[in-house]
Amino acid sequence: MEDYKMPLIGDTAPSFEAVTTQGNIKFPEDYKGQWVILFSHPADFTPVCTTEFMTFAAMYDEFKALNTELIGLSIDSLYAHIAWLRKIQDIEWKDYKNLEVTFPLIEDIKMDVSRKYGMVQPNESTTQAVRAVFVIDPESKIRAIIYYPQSLGRNFDELKRIIQALQKADADNVATPADWRPGDDTIVPTAGSCGTAKERMESDDPNMYCLDWFLCFRKESK
Repeated sequence: MEDYKMPLIGDTAPSFEAVTTQGNIKFPEDYKGQWVILFSHPADFTPVCTTEFMTFAAMYDEFKALNTELIGLSIDSLYAHIAWLRKIQDIEWKDYKNLEVTFPLIEDIKMDVSRKYGMVQPNESTTQAVRAVFVIDPESKIRAIIYYPQSLGRNFDELKRIIQALQKADADNVATPADWRPGDDTIVPTAGSCGTAKERMESDDPNMYCLDWFLCFRKESK
């Protein structure tokens, strides 16, 4: 069994080919120019995972609107995946019903992809993947990583917010403060010299304000 170094933020996302519920995929070739959320779950036909896939399916168009594709993974067979996704269409939960999962779910029986991404963690289970989330940008760089224990369902509003915040930071060369939401003010890069810090504190730019020399905000339109 080949050993892999767990990928970190800033690394190039490991490449792979896989069989999925939407046909074979090659990553990253098939996803050039798009953001990707690659996420794993412990097993098909499990309660928490079912609620997660229903939520992802319900929000799929919202992620698509952000140029973001979803790729799921578990260490189960293709036929188990198909049976489970068909069963999900029969389940009603919250306001969700008749949900069809149209994004790919990877068959990873041999754990090839799971091992490349550090999704199998022995202290949790040697036969199931933890709830891992990798946010990967259009250049195939890993931009965010979240790991959840098997008992904890993910916060999907936060996953969407991560995409929105990273896209905002990239587009405008800013950072986002705690609890940032689209339309909130953003943080400009910290001053790199005494002169720049003085200029900012004395600036009359109507689109910027500083709480201190190292903490300046850019006003955004709601």
